Amino acid sequence: MQFVSFLPYLFTMALVTYLVRAVPLVLIKRKIENRFVLSFLHYMPYAVLSVMTVPAVFFVTNSLISAAAGVAAAFILAFRRRGLLTVALGASAAVFLAELLMRVF
Repeated sequence: MQFVSFLPYLFTMALVTYLVRAVPLVLIKRKIENRFVLSFLHYMPYAVLSVMTVPAVFFVTNSLISAAAGVAAAFILAFRRRGLLTVALGASAAVFLAELLMRVF
């Protein structure tokens, strides 16, 4: 893609990003006190991150079985309150081992 044809896309993306961040600052003048709205705003980042991450986790490997092994390992390690690096490395190792076992058998 040529730089000149890329510029409209870049400016559109910048404008949309700016509007999403600036409009609430302009429209909402006072502190939000509604418990429903506050809880909605509190949990929204987690919901969006989950919606973006979970499908990627299941479709990044060669098979659904190895992806499920990685997710299971991540859940087990996270349930045992391991750190983020440990969970990520454990899930990656589980996927690697599952892929190796599937090639052998």
